Amino acid sequence: MTVKQLRAFLAVAQSLSFAQACERLHLSQPALSLAIKNLEQSLGGQLLVRTTRSVALTPEGETLLPIAVRLLADWDNAEDLLRQHFTLQMGKVAVAAMPSFAGNRLPAALRAFRDAYPRVNVAVHDVVNEQVMDMVRDGRVELGIAFEPATLDGLQFTPLYDDRFVAVVPTTSDLAEQPALTWAQLLEQPFITLQRPSAVRLLLEDSVIARHGKLPVAFESHQLVTVGRMVAEGLGVSAVPQLCRRQMEELGARCVPLSEPQVSRRVGLLHQAGHQLSSAAQALSETLLRQAG
Repeated sequence: MTVKQLRAFLAVAQSLSFAQACERLHLSQPALSLAIKNLEQSLGGQLLVRTTRSVALTPEGETLLPIAVRLLADWDNAEDLLRQHFTLQMGKVAVAAMPSFAGNRLPAALRAFRDAYPRVNVAVHDVVNEQVMDMVRDGRVELGIAFEPATLDGLQFTPLYDDRFVAVVPTTSDLAEQPALTWAQLLEQPFITLQRPSAVRLLLEDSVIARHGKLPVAFESHQLVTVGRMVAEGLGVSAVPQLCRRQMEELGARCVPLSEPQVSRRVGLLHQAGHQLSSAAQALSETLLRQAG
């Protein structure tokens, strides 16, 4: 059976008139008769009894009628549903983002996305950098936001911006009054950092150890919020991506530019290489790129 044949049968079965069915479907009589004939041949029997004066359903036609109504309703609903997804009148997209981005820049981008597409649901997975890449590779999310990976391994990376690390110090510290700090100055203090395998921790170690030796780690945490609060309490200092600056200062710490060496890394969007994004994921990707400026 084809959808065209079912529509032809339903129009005749409901009106019991070939003339009315032709008018309803905008078909000629021969085209309508051929559609009915082909449907009957494909099913192996007669569905309609047609005389010069009337049209009636056979018992098999009576059986098919409610089925045809249901099938065509499902078909129309499916078309409408997909059309709404393509036009972003509804839909869903899942994105994984490293905590430093999820807790700082992502909410503003989601606000802009929701204003443009209020009926598209966004599921956000706030996970460490390495898990972002794993979730994209495994297809658990369409989009990821993370530091640029050393090897793409089946991923495509689109840069958003370069993020530079800044020092995080207590507001009561003399360091808070400096216009800028060097790593040598910062590492004279007890250091607070994220636990391994955090990408932030690994990047700091790779960038700093060669010149300044091992980080003098006094406290470790899984969460940037905890790091910020410990610094604010005067337990030590830290270094975080620039995108966390507002978050750190809201927690009561002070952020100061950091150099020698200047540590930076690109942040961007990840998706499976060669994978066609859904309309919702493509729209969210474009929103994030616009927000990055």
